Amino acid sequence: MKLTFFGTSHGVPEPHRHCSCTLIEADGNCYFIDMGMMALDELVNRGIAVDRVRAVFVTHMHGDHADGLVEFVDLLSWYYKTADPQIFLPDPKAVSILSDWLVCLGTQLRPEIGFGKVEAGMLYDDGVLKVTAVKTAHTGNSYAYYVQVDGKSVLFTGDLAAPAKDFPKIAFEQPTDLILCEGAHFPAVDYLPVFAKSKARRFYFNHYAPWNIPNILQVKQEMPDSEIVLATDGLTVEI
Repeated sequence: MKLTFFGTSHGVPEPHRHCSCTLIEADGNCYFIDMGMMALDELVNRGIAVDRVRAVFVTHMHGDHADGLVEFVDLLSWYYKTADPQIFLPDPKAVSILSDWLVCLGTQLRPEIGFGKVEAGMLYDDGVLKVTAVKTAHTGNSYAYYVQVDGKSVLFTGDLAAPAKDFPKIAFEQPTDLILCEGAHFPAVDYLPVFAKSKARRFYFNHYAPWNIPNILQVKQEMPDSEIVLATDGLTVEI
């Protein structure tokens, strides 16, 4: 499994950092966790065939995690017609909104693009990638994702209310090779107690705000035996 960070910023773009978007590559397939930027542009820039995208998983329906879906479904509807991904949304009302918007743009939502509603529990299994959704408290309808590929696993926390309140317990219960956590809504040092209880030893910060960088560096200092990394746009990680 390979992760490539297309967007690592918090609620707004910053110089050299787009809003949240992470590409997963496994066995020739591509998957996205969040699409807060024009991810399709980045696929084209990297020479990655759009029809390799099998699924998109949105953690919650804030614009910095979902706005890129407009371009994605637009171009898949009239140009990249061999692509037929599944798009998993916490709020299925977005499907009709996307459909109406595409009509305004002069096209129609192509029926081969499938949509699913995110619900807690096992959400997806295509024989390559398994995704378990875990409810969080960031919004009334937000989720973390526990992703498994060929014996390896990554927890994407999504945005949280506070680690003590809603850090996904699956990281305490299941082997976890990497935890990809947010750093925008509370001091990163608040993660220290839950990191200590998790089974992971690799922790990457995504969706972090500049004010939180000193706190993330403090986490790194207090956990010298773990890998603590500030993800940046373009960074690629093998799991």
